[in-house]
Amino acid sequence: MGLLHTICSLSVCTCLVAQTGAIVVGGGHLRSTATAGAHTVTLTRQRTALSFAQRAGIRMRRRAGSKAGCKTVHASEYFGKVSVGTPPQEFTVVFDTGSGNLLLPSQQCKDQACTSHKRFNAGASSTAVDVGFADSPDKPVVKGGDRDVVTITFGTGEISGVFVKDNICVGSICTHGNFVAATEESDEPFSLVPFDGIFGLGLQQMSEGPHFNILDCMIRDKVLKANMFAVFFGATDEEPSEITFGEYRKAKMATDLFWVPVSSPGYWQVQMEDITIANKRMSLCKGQCQVAVDTGTSLMAGPTDIVNDLIDKLAVANNCSNYDTLPDLGFVVGKHILNLKPEDYVDKSEDGCSVALMTLDIPPPKGPLFIFGDPFLRKYYTVYDREALRVGFALAAHPGGPEVKGSAAARHSKQTLLVDLSPAEAAADPIGSSPSPPRPLHAAPPRPAATRSTVVGLLVAR
Repeated sequence: MGLLHTICSLSVCTCLVAQTGAIVVGGGHLRSTATAGAHTVTLTRQRTALSFAQRAGIRMRRRAGSKAGCKTVHASEYFGKVSVGTPPQEFTVVFDTGSGNLLLPSQQCKDQACTSHKRFNAGASSTAVDVGFADSPDKPVVKGGDRDVVTITFGTGEISGVFVKDNICVGSICTHGNFVAATEESDEPFSLVPFDGIFGLGLQQMSEGPHFNILDCMIRDKVLKANMFAVFFGATDEEPSEITFGEYRKAKMATDLFWVPVSSPGYWQVQMEDITIANKRMSLCKGQCQVAVDTGTSLMAGPTDIVNDLIDKLAVANNCSNYDTLPDLGFVVGKHILNLKPEDYVDKSEDGCSVALMTLDIPPPKGPLFIFGDPFLRKYYTVYDREALRVGFALAAHPGGPEVKGSAAARHSKQTLLVDLSPAEAAADPIGSSPSPPRPLHAAPPRPAATRSTVVGLLVAR
């Protein structure tokens, strides 16, 4: 799930879909019953001592003098409901911008990792079709015929499954597509996760092929009011989280959106100019950094050398003695500084304090790559525009948060600020120098049969 354990070959999406949630089969054809729209799914947040991503072996470094190996990583996982089949069977899934396919456990799977979750029963769905091969997504398996089996390895575990075609609905937004129905799942980590499956929302390059991306099928079949989706993660357990398909919601934004083009399609990946500490550029990227916004990853990650340099520069005391005086940590994206407060980038617990940045090394052209996971997404509202191939960022509006104004008090408030570097400021601020006073954004208005094996490491760039 997510870039930290990307599923690169999971689902196939055929673009035969009704115009709303109702798909009617008659005379061998699908016909639409209504018009395009938008839908918001409420997400459940569950805290874990170690997230699904981190169970795959991500490394976390503490400063010298710490007790190596005794640090517990605290993370959260967010999941919501989708339905598959006729009549609909409901599943909880992670909506994951770091993968491009749908994966669900099937009734055929007898492993504990499957039986402890909801399983898809193809026999109970009048519209389910067993598919033999991913490159023939509309061709049913003939009785006794051959079919592909795909195996996805997750570092500490693996899943094997077959392709099934059926109706797939996210609330009132429905399409018809193919997905991987797991027939085997290893106990670790899958028996430990609170959700049933993974709903990939990555770009087409992350899917089995051009017709396999469920988001793209929704777009081609005009079931979305706008060809985008948006993600809001609550700052606390009590604050609702959500994903919205077909539009974005200004009520969840404390600032105007700014847009950044996708730099390398596949992941929702954009260029990152530099990293700042207390709004001062650190000259760590040298024009080479990229960042992937990943809703399926519980923490944040970056290249080993840069993360280690940041850990040294931030100098977070293992005993948390300097926690209250730690600076903002910022990322320069699209001529804006996206700041995080210590509460966002430091893992603080009874074990002590450490920078909650994992080390992950991805070579060019995809890297050097940073991952913006849940801590970032709790501070920033993100919009994923498939038509224009761009990502939108705005400061998230949380209840009780201070009003965003261009004042020193606002800049140092508990709420992280989105800092706009105007062209004049950017020109006056060569990399490595102290910037002019930052200007916060104004508040926004209300083949023969074969077994296919897909190896998934901490991050696999296709």
